[in-house]
Amino acid sequence: MSSYILKRRNFLKSAFGFGGAMALGEWPFEALADTNAAAVQVTILHTNDVHSRLDPFPKNDPRLAGRGGVANRARLIGQIREQTPHVLLFDAGDVFQGTPYFNFYKGKPEIELMSLMGYDAVTMGNHDFDGGIELYAEQIKKYANFEVLVANYDFTNTPLQSIAKPYKIFKIKGLRVGVFGLGINPQGLIPDKLFGGTQYLNPIQKANETAAFLRNEQKCSLVICLSHLGYKMGKDEPSDLVLAAQSKNIDLIIGGHTHTFLNKPEVVKDLNGQPVLVNQVGWGGVNVGRLDFTFDRISKQLFMESQSLPVS
Repeated sequence: MSSYILKRRNFLKSAFGFGGAMALGEWPFEALADTNAAAVQVTILHTNDVHSRLDPFPKNDPRLAGRGGVANRARLIGQIREQTPHVLLFDAGDVFQGTPYFNFYKGKPEIELMSLMGYDAVTMGNHDFDGGIELYAEQIKKYANFEVLVANYDFTNTPLQSIAKPYKIFKIKGLRVGVFGLGINPQGLIPDKLFGGTQYLNPIQKANETAAFLRNEQKCSLVICLSHLGYKMGKDEPSDLVLAAQSKNIDLIIGGHTHTFLNKPEVVKDLNGQPVLVNQVGWGGVNVGRLDFTFDRISKQLFMESQSLPVS
């Protein structure tokens, strides 16, 4: 388990194993006025690049034998919810494509099962367009009980226009958690006919616009980006690491696309010298990322612990 302390404005020596405190900027502690609690914990759970892996990997798989499976994931998530009152569950894209489940059922069981597991929001990966934008919109409309968030895709005059949103604000014990999504450049990854007239917008520009709105106008205590840009990409391609370094007001980037296994979040300083946490938990549903943020009203500190939990 990795532990950090995040404190407003000041970089302090941390006794929690990371070696540095991280400032989240001005945090509205008065938001706890509606509760007598001295502290409020928000648990963030996340997956990425599940790729229609509804069953565990076969026992003869050389790397991931017996890992994953939606039944095992649901059991793990349920156990955490029983122990922790305030849980948000997210996915960073590429829910579709990779097993015969998608070939035969066109995404229906993937979306239905994510709804049953209580996902709160997802962003879109390039493979979520593999059946075309019309199919994705149809399955989301019929079977999803969660939000689809993409800030840098303009879905005007497409089937997703009234379905996908740029951001969502979750309210927990007076705290406001702002979440938005980013999709990858479709060029060379998504055929035009499947992208369906969607307009791709600069992800870093849209991220900064959205994060500033969530932090400054909506007074969000925590700003989270669900990104399918990839952890680290080519020299001229935006990635999670590039986004973090060129951003303001983002606290956590939950990533996908590159199938990167991180045991703990990487910390990158943003344009204001503030820390951004970047995390990703592999692929195929074999891990669930967990980050526990504890807002302490008395000490004026924000504590965070992280784990990559194996699904088995």
